[in-house]
Amino acid sequence: MNTDCLFCKIATGQIPSTLVYEDEICVAFDDINPQAPTHILLIPRDHISSLNDFEEHQGVIIGHLMLKAAYLARKNGFADDGYRVVINTNKDGGQTVFHLHIHLMGGREFTFPPG
Repeated sequence: MNTDCLFCKIATGQIPSTLVYEDEICVAFDDINPQAPTHILLIPRDHISSLNDFEEHQGVIIGHLMLKAAYLARKNGFADDGYRVVINTNKDGGQTVFHLHIHLMGGREFTFPPG
């Protein structure tokens, strides 16, 4: 855990949030600035700054996060219609909180390219 990290504080319950899922590996909560009718952030409990900082032995974590994103899409009723999963990496990639997080967005049609 990084004691200065906003998402670490959410993962440990130091900062309240609307948790929609949690287990021993990750937590998921509603985004405070949603870009879709459903916009959930999934984060690992371990502090990993970005996708670039994953190590080989941590591969199970990213796989787990993706499986839980699909689970939450089904749970929220938009898996069959479609959804978007996004990982922004570093400043030019749009990452603003430097704790790896996956955006799960659904409930509307998305266009491509996104931006």
